[in-house]
Amino acid sequence: MAGKRGYHHGDLPAALIRTSFEVLAEQGPAAFSVAQVARRLGISTASPYRHFRDRDHLFAAVATAAARELAEAVRAAVDAAGADPAERFAVAGSAYLRFAVGRGVGFDVIYASDLAALRDEELATAGRELMDLFTGLADDTGERTKPESLELVANLIALAHGYAALYRNGLFASGRYRLEDLLAQAENGGRALAATRGARPR
Repeated sequence: MAGKRGYHHGDLPAALIRTSFEVLAEQGPAAFSVAQVARRLGISTASPYRHFRDRDHLFAAVATAAARELAEAVRAAVDAAGADPAERFAVAGSAYLRFAVGRGVGFDVIYASDLAALRDEELATAGRELMDLFTGLADDTGERTKPESLELVANLIALAHGYAALYRNGLFASGRYRLEDLLAQAENGGRALAATRGARPR
């Protein structure tokens, strides 16, 4: 049991979030329940509600953690990419793809539409910071209007998210494409996007 291995008193919220990722990866959001998470941690089913009002509020905390982890992964990839703005933008897309594949269903919680009604402040902040990170990278690739930068980010995310969804759905299971191949393709796509309208002349 994951909780019996790693849970320590005083860190229950973090343990609940960590274990929620595990349950989501194994069973998906439809079958997810707070009671399952509690049982895996070896605590009473009432204990999580001392920290999270209900299932959706726990989901919001998981989504917040996922958004922050994604931002950290993108920053690390960008920092390692060097100074070229187009390259930094491109590796942000491949970092998104790698994270989405690695987190699996736990990543999808970021986009759970039913969480919007909660108006969770931490989730909203994490989402804004993540979008600011991507739009800043887009801005650096050339003289662009704000709508152009937002469109560029949307295209990059659509590209990376599409690759991730197809990979996770088994389209590439035949072995023709490895994840590393898709990461390279995502970076090539990101470079092509960075060279579109608004890019500085080279």
